[in-house]
Amino acid sequence: MLPYARPSLSEAEIAEVEACLRSGWLATGPRAARFEEALADRLHVRHALGAVTGTAALHLAVLGCGIGPGDEVVTTPMTWVATANVLLHAGARPVFADVEPDTLNLDPARAAEAITPRTRAILPVHFAGQPCDEDAFLVLARDRGLRLVEDAAHALGATYKGRAIGSFADATMFSFHPAKNVTTGEGGAVTTDSDAIAERVKLLRFHGIAQTPESRFGGRGPAAYDVVEAGFKYNMSDLQAAIGIHQLARLDEMNARRRALADAYRERLAAVPFVAPLGRAPYPHEHAWHILVVAIEPDALAIDRDGVIAALRAAGVGAGLHFVPLHLQSLYRPFAADGPPLPVATEAHRRILTLPLFPDMTEGDVDFVVDALSRVLREHARAGAGARSDATVAARA
Repeated sequence: MLPYARPSLSEAEIAEVEACLRSGWLATGPRAARFEEALADRLHVRHALGAVTGTAALHLAVLGCGIGPGDEVVTTPMTWVATANVLLHAGARPVFADVEPDTLNLDPARAAEAITPRTRAILPVHFAGQPCDEDAFLVLARDRGLRLVEDAAHALGATYKGRAIGSFADATMFSFHPAKNVTTGEGGAVTTDSDAIAERVKLLRFHGIAQTPESRFGGRGPAAYDVVEAGFKYNMSDLQAAIGIHQLARLDEMNARRRALADAYRERLAAVPFVAPLGRAPYPHEHAWHILVVAIEPDALAIDRDGVIAALRAAGVGAGLHFVPLHLQSLYRPFAADGPPLPVATEAHRRILTLPLFPDMTEGDVDFVVDALSRVLREHARAGAGARSDATVAARA
């Protein structure tokens, strides 16, 4: 089975992990600090704060921006469940707005329509690694007096008009899950230029103790400590950072390989009926290509999207699904029932699937995937269906 994702690990990561193990310092310490400094330098931000998972980082970003009970946050339904779960954990209410047909990014116009007097923040997701319209969201947040918190789990290395994603919002979350463009095994980070947000994130990620674990255990401060708030155990370990230090150094190389593979996919898929990749945003940007999402034409097929995925898996292609929209999930249906209609996200759910994409793939692997997809679609085409590949709500070749 060719998986949809696989981490690309070099000897440098392995050697750093071994050195970390031999050092005896596995929890938060010098390697975590080194990783944070490298990430902040890479993104040109004042603060990059590591966390144990991307979900923990997003929870910290939300709390760091002062979002809490009674607040509403406008966000996208086309995302992993953690995006909305952390809002519930903060006591806030997610309000879903529809997405753009071509990119599946949160639509700024639909987000504006979803704002109410209770709205405290906007939380877009850079879907698949393609940047959202930063200018539109920054203007919307400024004009309405809202916080902008971004879920950039897919977007490390992406840029918008030449500027790094992670440097625009009040707070941005990155994920370093093994499937992501950079991995720390598990892990995440919050980036911000706000000293106040950074200090709150630091406090909350380690039990609400007004002293860091480095100063407690590193001999660089007083031994006494003071618990000032009920915080969390969300800090990144040195063992995680040992992987991430060298992953981050290889980011450009790995993202360039992702782009080359994505280009190969787009070239080959142009000849396949009933499917097309997602469209590209019109503004200048650099796509991080975290995942390769395509949309099929289910009305031209005798099987549905889930049937296509099952057939691909039977053929050895580890196709996936990103995502089942949140407004169709049992937990979030009641939230969506009171909100605006979401026709684009609902229709996209019928059509989208994820094809394998990771740096260690070969172009032969791309050929294998596209050939398997072409066979499945042709074998299950309805009689009389034209060989079109442009009638998808979520795809434009």
